Amino acid sequence: MFGIPSAILYLVGLLLFVVVLFVGFKRPMYEVMTLSFVFLVVITGSYELFWEALLYPSTSSLFYAIIAFMVVAVIFDATKVVNNIILLMLSIVGRVRGGAGYVALLSSTFMASLSGTGPGNVAATGVFTIPMMKRSNFPPALAASVEMSSSMLGNIIPPSGIVILTFGILEGIYPGSISLSSWMVAAYGIGLWFLIQRWLTLWALCKIYKVEPVPIQELPKFKESLAKGWPALALPIVIFLPLFADAEFKDFFIGRIGEDGAGALSSSVLMFTPGLAGAYALTIGRKALPSHRLNLQNLLNMFSKSLLQVVPIGVTIYMAYAASQIFLGLQMDAAVRDWFLSFGLSKTAILIILPLFFMVLGMVLPGSAQVAILGGAMITVFGSLGGDPVLLAAMLPAMTGALEGMTPPLALGLYVAMGIAGSSFVQTTKFAIIWVVLHVLLSIILLTGILPIIGL
Repeated sequence: MFGIPSAILYLVGLLLFVVVLFVGFKRPMYEVMTLSFVFLVVITGSYELFWEALLYPSTSSLFYAIIAFMVVAVIFDATKVVNNIILLMLSIVGRVRGGAGYVALLSSTFMASLSGTGPGNVAATGVFTIPMMKRSNFPPALAASVEMSSSMLGNIIPPSGIVILTFGILEGIYPGSISLSSWMVAAYGIGLWFLIQRWLTLWALCKIYKVEPVPIQELPKFKESLAKGWPALALPIVIFLPLFADAEFKDFFIGRIGEDGAGALSSSVLMFTPGLAGAYALTIGRKALPSHRLNLQNLLNMFSKSLLQVVPIGVTIYMAYAASQIFLGLQMDAAVRDWFLSFGLSKTAILIILPLFFMVLGMVLPGSAQVAILGGAMITVFGSLGGDPVLLAAMLPAMTGALEGMTPPLALGLYVAMGIAGSSFVQTTKFAIIWVVLHVLLSIILLTGILPIIGL
């Protein structure tokens, strides 16, 4: 049709279908992705791939790792270990200009990385951080944008589900191009660059708007906060250390347990890490549970209450995996690659176009949907133009998951934060544009390979 390959028309049709359901009919994303999978099978006529693609996620350890980390986020919330970290950070940095903003940046990023939902995290932590910032003389619109950008940053930091989803798509196109542990370490490295960017941006905005420290009477006492919160400081280490050790000391493990043993360890490390972190959180935070006891009844109550939080995200990720398998089965990534290459775009042009493209797409599509629908195609296009496909894949969560709830005028994370802050759309949008523009610029810089990324 008009010289456009059928694969492109399928993509456009699927995008329109998702936009109509998600934006027009305001259906939840788990429902949209489920119907999108069926829609994709029907319009492509790939009925022979239906069961294979639908069952594929159930055979992937990556999917179970995502669910495990979402459950761990529930444990962290129930045991109040993250709240203890927040109070400790507040007692330390609350005395500096904009201290409440730095607490929001760190705590919201960490919690969103576990929950895998930026807008949801805005609602969960924003009710605490945004009023705290406003009491420190943050303009309401600035407080809303800080919480929004911090929570959306968490989407790109492991163990966020979109990071693991993208690895699965990369592995389907370039098998063995990078180990899972190295991939996770690289994701932490990319997240660190964006965290630094947000920290510097926040510092500058606090200077410009003369933000004050947290009122002394609202600061928790350092000694009390340290006594309660210091055990929880080990949680990030418990999560990161096994991944880092597997990625950086692979030769050591091969020398001790052989290549097959090291391979088995690498495959399982992402599975036992959330269990280890959850067990540690239950141990140090058991006094926050009902009757201050860790027993089977408390665990059952905790997990039953988590179903409404975990299941919808789990279904979304599951169906995104399934949809990506339809694309791979039909080799649509190759068709899209060839079509893109026919325009004669240079590598430099792609470096600039892709972040802007995903920025616009993020106004209407969640990051997981963008990765499932377009991730494989964009990875192959970048590789065909001489770029590093692993680097592009590693950057996909930053260009999709982080921008999905930030870019006006359709930005769910922005609206949630505005509602909590009571800020106007115009003023909050002005701050949101600052965060979005700087995020896109850093994405372009990282795609060039100028800045080093640990793990890559």
